[in-house]
Amino acid sequence: MEYRKLSEEEFKDLAERILYEDNHILAINKRAGEIVQGDKTGDECLAETLKAFIAQRDAKPGKVFLGVPHRLDRPVCGICLFAKTSKALERLSELFRTGAVHKTYLALCCAKPEQPQALLENWMTRNEAQNKAYIVRKPAGEAKLARLEYRYLGSTERYHLLEVRLLTGRHHQIRCQLSHIGCPIKGDLKYGAPRSNPDGGISLQAHSISFLHPVKKTQLDITAPLPSSWKGVAPLLKSSQELSEVR
Repeated sequence: MEYRKLSEEEFKDLAERILYEDNHILAINKRAGEIVQGDKTGDECLAETLKAFIAQRDAKPGKVFLGVPHRLDRPVCGICLFAKTSKALERLSELFRTGAVHKTYLALCCAKPEQPQALLENWMTRNEAQNKAYIVRKPAGEAKLARLEYRYLGSTERYHLLEVRLLTGRHHQIRCQLSHIGCPIKGDLKYGAPRSNPDGGISLQAHSISFLHPVKKTQLDITAPLPSSWKGVAPLLKSSQELSEVR
């Protein structure tokens, strides 16, 4: 199979964004605006770009296998996992399905939450036509329970940093639940932010992920660097990490 040839700049960019890779798994630092898999827009997706990258880098003839065990919304940045073998795809998908993959997100919000930390539990529905999630008062129809934990880490001059741990994986879950408590994510016009971000993304990052390697059976912990556009956030994150270590 023929893959398109990547430019030198594009090839270098992808290589620098790979956070972890072995024979079974590839983790890349996804940018806001990139789509993980093809959709109705017809834009080239990250999965296909990475197949072209692997074919070019490894001088690999024929078809490149790259499975998608989970997805990130297009405006979200951070760690995106791919499976390089069918065995890894099957096992990773099962780990995600059973909640054995621990995901931590960072969200830069437009308001400070009333409580410094909390467990949020809501029933959520999804409107396919609007591509938007809604919270309902009680379970009905296709509503699903959404659960997450958040912790307030500190504030910049205008925004407020939250660490979020997903306990379920619902459509637009973090965006919808944080908006519901009055803390829309910076840049997220769909869920109540007053203005967009320059890059069209939202200030939500899949920051770290931990799981048992599906083939090697060793613990794997992957962390993405903070986006360069998140001004004043690095000291907040560092302070919270140092405080956690002291405790």
